[in-house]
Amino acid sequence: MPTHRSSQGRGCLLLTLCLGVLLAQIDTSVVNLALHPIATALSLGVAPLQWIVDGYNLTYALFLLTGGLLGDLFGRRRIFTAGVAIFCAGCLTCGVANDAAVLILGRVVAGLGAAFLLPASLAILRVEWTDPAERGRALGIWAGCNGLAFAIGPTLGGLLIQGFGWRSVFLIVLPVGALACVLARLSVPESADPQGRRFDLAGQIFGAVALGGLALTAIEGRETPGLLAVTLPVTALAIALFVAVERRHGDAALVPISLFRIADFTGAIGATAAMTFGMYGLLFLLPLCWQTAGANASPLDPVQAGLGLLPMAAIFVMVSRCSGALTERFGTRATIAAGTGIIGLGLLVVALTEGGRPMGLAQAGLVLTGLGMGANTGPLMGVAVASVSAARSGTASALINVARMVGATLGVAGLGTLYALCGNGAHALSVALVTGGLVQLGGALLAWLTIGRTSHMDARGHAPSSERAP
Repeated sequence: MPTHRSSQGRGCLLLTLCLGVLLAQIDTSVVNLALHPIATALSLGVAPLQWIVDGYNLTYALFLLTGGLLGDLFGRRRIFTAGVAIFCAGCLTCGVANDAAVLILGRVVAGLGAAFLLPASLAILRVEWTDPAERGRALGIWAGCNGLAFAIGPTLGGLLIQGFGWRSVFLIVLPVGALACVLARLSVPESADPQGRRFDLAGQIFGAVALGGLALTAIEGRETPGLLAVTLPVTALAIALFVAVERRHGDAALVPISLFRIADFTGAIGATAAMTFGMYGLLFLLPLCWQTAGANASPLDPVQAGLGLLPMAAIFVMVSRCSGALTERFGTRATIAAGTGIIGLGLLVVALTEGGRPMGLAQAGLVLTGLGMGANTGPLMGVAVASVSAARSGTASALINVARMVGATLGVAGLGTLYALCGNGAHALSVALVTGGLVQLGGALLAWLTIGRTSHMDARGHAPSSERAP
């Protein structure tokens, strides 16, 4: 059981967990900004750029479940620290890469590290903050680091790219990773809840094939239509086998199917995937358009493109800090549904622009996107981890992050492919963002119909203990 800790100790612990979030999210926001310089330096088209982004996203999604399970089995602090080290090794590989293959490999390794550190971070928060009100405040700060990363990443990334080249955006995370490892040893207590769990190799293999098949179909299907005849049936079979294996393993499964009988948990999973589908598609495509010359506008440089994303990130940070108060006033279901819907409206506003211009209209859409992200990110995470017991907190936090990264992977793959099919121009951006916005609105509707309906969760997203999954 967690022991009482001083305010200073709690602050250091939360800082350590937040550094893990910053590592994973700064990498994402910086790489999106660096895609155009990378494409120019290595002479790459849209598909390799998609793999540079989705090599990270896909590996992240594939191994989040394993990361959460390993944390439950062998210790969350141990897995958190190992994840930070692996992440930094991947970034170092990217920083010295001379071709697309090595760069993608480095991104894959970094994704593996993020898959270990992030669910461990959220699970530690769930275990250490037992009071729902305190946990809600801690989750708001933890979630706000996502917005802080989007603020720091593009601005710092633009300056680094302009001053030192694109390689510097990967190397800058190394000192942050070293600090996170030191603080983890000093401030994070070890915890584990094996309780009959075991490593589920078959589930991991079938899950990897299913998610990998979806990404491969979306990214490469455009260039190689015959590939679809192989990937689609293999993916469908892998999904069916994954469900069958997990159902047979019961509570010892990599993904306990019983969790999805909880309407709040299932609603949070669906709303999270819809949120990141549109959001990551936007963050992939808009900086590319800004850094490409349009019919009536000159291209932005990396610093200008980074500054263009700053208002969205600032709103995200400010609203995230208030997400606990918002749920107390309006309720969890309303806050999440409204936040997801506002993100969708933001994408639709950006879709009205011509390749991201005029900048004022694009900023209006981005501000709406940041507002929605800030309102619902913390509550979504809170719903997921509060609807299960502490012993399953690693699995729950892994699953909500799987949903986040699956949405991100499919958003970059699907909306990026749609953008390429429509000609890579202003019209293509609008078509892609309208599609992403509609998916977001669907996620808002799902959240409204499911979250808070059956478990009678309180305003902080905390379900009664009798209604949580074992």
